[in-house]
Amino acid sequence: MAQKITMGADGKLEVPNNPTIPFIIGDGIGPDIWAAAVRVFDAAIAKAYKGEKKIEWLEVLAGEKAFNETRSWMPEATMDAFKEYLLSIKGPLTTPVGGGMRSLNVALRQELDLFVCLRPVKYFEGVPSPMWQPEKVSMTIFRENTEDIYAGIEYMTGTPEAKKLLDFLINEMGVKNIRFPDTTSLGIKPVSKEGSERLIRSAILHAIEHKLPSVTIVHKGNIMKYTEGAFKNWGYELAEREFGGNVYTWNQWECTKKESGEAVANEEMKISAIGGKVIIKDAIADNFLQQALLAPQDYSVIATLNLNGDYISDALAAQVGGIGIAPGANINYLTGHAVFEATHGTAPRFANTNTMNPSSVILSGVMMLEYMGWRDAAELITNSVGKTIRNKTVTIDFYNLMKEGTLLKTSEFGDAIIKNL
Repeated sequence: MAQKITMGADGKLEVPNNPTIPFIIGDGIGPDIWAAAVRVFDAAIAKAYKGEKKIEWLEVLAGEKAFNETRSWMPEATMDAFKEYLLSIKGPLTTPVGGGMRSLNVALRQELDLFVCLRPVKYFEGVPSPMWQPEKVSMTIFRENTEDIYAGIEYMTGTPEAKKLLDFLINEMGVKNIRFPDTTSLGIKPVSKEGSERLIRSAILHAIEHKLPSVTIVHKGNIMKYTEGAFKNWGYELAEREFGGNVYTWNQWECTKKESGEAVANEEMKISAIGGKVIIKDAIADNFLQQALLAPQDYSVIATLNLNGDYISDALAAQVGGIGIAPGANINYLTGHAVFEATHGTAPRFANTNTMNPSSVILSGVMMLEYMGWRDAAELITNSVGKTIRNKTVTIDFYNLMKEGTLLKTSEFGDAIIKNL
């Protein structure tokens, strides 16, 4: 009998053996990749738990399919289901063109207060990559999901709202560096202490739980001192106040390293030799993007704001094979709500062709299984995806970049993963 996942009084998920989990099939290539992915999920769960556990899938509507059937891009019943069942998974959704909702994904994140966008970036052996040593890339990105310029506080030039805000800035606040006020649109970038702390706290807890060497706070605080700079400062203060026994902030790490007398070529790899604590450090966003190419092994967990996180997520995904293999999740660790999703677009040109790579949604399902505590099934899928790619049995995106590969359709790739479980 199907049951609901709930949040326990101890702040941990309570997951029954037969949970109901809503899913959105997605637009464009969504139906193709979901059909392959759900078979993989069910097969891995059946193999791992010998029939004792099973997900009851509940389809809910959003995007084009929802609009065609209900004349709403995001029906209220869908949002209610996401709230009620806590966990859900979705394919890519179309963003409506023109007025109205800016983004269905942003709407979900705001409504459910999914303050963490979680993007693990890991290399699978055999995946074509532009990197010389892509196996050195292994990072988990904690991207703040509800603030920054993605809060959507914008005013178009020429509107009464823009004029009112301009008048206030110029006449009341004495702002003098708006160069072309008559044609300037305006956006507001909110960054709160509470929002910053809950994001960075989640990143540090993740690093401690998974015994990872560092958390890097990535920011542009050298320019935006009171938003991104404050994000960095609040992060360091939080680390010292709440995690002092488990972390070194960067200055503490440097002092301890000198006192130890060790010659440390790669600080992160030597962490267990000096206290076994997580290093908390920071990096300017543009420099981080450079260092992520030159020395990716020096970074493990990344905590950053919304816009930086958008750039970083896709840039790091490209280093390990592209967003076709990049999973993602949007999580509120306090309420338990989480939406797991394919991170790529709908690719409508390839809809119903059964050709695209389903790995993004499959690996997002792996994240969901790990979040549920069903790690045996998650590990089966991860290992099988790796084996399938190493065998050079791949979809068109990887096939075009491989020598002596075997081209599979979307459904055939799902079959291969199930065979290799």
